[in-house]
Amino acid sequence: MEKFRMVFQYFQSNSESVMNGICGLLALGSVKIYTSFDFNCPCMPNYNMAYGMGIMFIPPMILFFLGLILNKQSLIILEELKRPPGPRKKNSSVLRYMFFAMTQRAMVAPVIWIIIALLDGKCVICAFSGSVETQKFGGLSNLTGSELQLLLAKVPCKDDEIMKDNPYRKAVSRYLRCWSQGIGWSILLILIMVAVIARSLKPCFDHAAFLQTRYWSNYLDLEQKIFDETCCEHARDFARKCIIQFFESMHEELKKREEMKEGEEDHLHGITNCEQMNRLLKSWYRSKPALDVTQTVQRQQGKAQVTISWDDSQSRSWYVTHDTGNSKQSHV
Repeated sequence: MEKFRMVFQYFQSNSESVMNGICGLLALGSVKIYTSFDFNCPCMPNYNMAYGMGIMFIPPMILFFLGLILNKQSLIILEELKRPPGPRKKNSSVLRYMFFAMTQRAMVAPVIWIIIALLDGKCVICAFSGSVETQKFGGLSNLTGSELQLLLAKVPCKDDEIMKDNPYRKAVSRYLRCWSQGIGWSILLILIMVAVIARSLKPCFDHAAFLQTRYWSNYLDLEQKIFDETCCEHARDFARKCIIQFFESMHEELKKREEMKEGEEDHLHGITNCEQMNRLLKSWYRSKPALDVTQTVQRQQGKAQVTISWDDSQSRSWYVTHDTGNSKQSHV
């Protein structure tokens, strides 16, 4: 139980870990779905190709779009592309990095499905059994065109009465399965080689630019997360005050909450009605603030700072200096 909790906390640590976990679950799900899927080729000349290619490529497309939907970065990319220009500029390199990272994760489950289907060979046998060169298999030359097409279309159906003990069915199935497995292993080898080359050439590129794009992509993700948390906190305080004001029997609690301690920060920040909150959210959407914290630092420096100093001339005198832009002293 403790190990499961640690793994769960790891996947909750950041959005990238969550996406990696979802990607792994989709990959395992694709394997489980394919192994439990009951493949039944129609064994008809006009339908085998559509059924075989459909089983090979339609589920991967569903898994791909499902991976895009479950990836939180897809929504962030769309919001950044749609966002009106404001004080903050749009960084195209960050959007490209997020797009490629999102696409790579979404492609894992579809690629696994296609490779498993090729290694299994059922889809290829069903789709291309009617397209093989009959010259490679002796004994089929005495059949007419329609009879030959019907016979080849029934190759995937090993339970059919006509093809049950037919040696040509085994020969054609073995031939197509070899081609299918060869293509599957070739694709897997190419993907591994591409990954190795990309891993090896990665230090040759500008690593500082890569770190910058990765930092700001994480920033956009965390900004959205913190914005949602702040909105929830603000909405909770706003709803609490509205509810307290509605019930007359809670005047005492209302007075206690209004008498805030000195220096305590109010999360509502002057927001007193729905229209003000809507204008604030609309302003956030139209022009996100520039990535500059100097204003926050200046506000913090402008707050009153209390400095206590000792006066040597009077052994029992203290002076308190209030620094608010204008130096003031008061005797204690």
